Amino acid sequence: MKTIWHNLKEVLINTFDYLGLAWWVEIVTQNPRCTYYFGPFLSSSDARLSSTGYIEDLEVEGATGIAVHVKRCKPNTLTIADDLGERFDRKVQPAFGGQI
Repeated sequence: MKTIWHNLKEVLINTFDYLGLAWWVEIVTQNPRCTYYFGPFLSSSDARLSSTGYIEDLEVEGATGIAVHVKRCKPNTLTIADDLGERFDRKVQPAFGGQI
């Protein structure tokens, strides 16, 4: 039964993301000057719960000036390095597993 729910949730997340209705965590850091997108999620509460781990990872990497926004969007690029004018596209994976 767990596998059926897991598969259904993945389909729902992918559908919501395709329609631009999925929730994403947007994290903007001042140092380095980057914008990161983590998701997609089915709900804003799922996104908020997961954001803690993303923030911790960025802090461990030395990022400072961290601002977090949970919003519905459909980002084209998942990592934008403003300092370098670069865009990095990480492989998008549904967030139901808690990992990106």
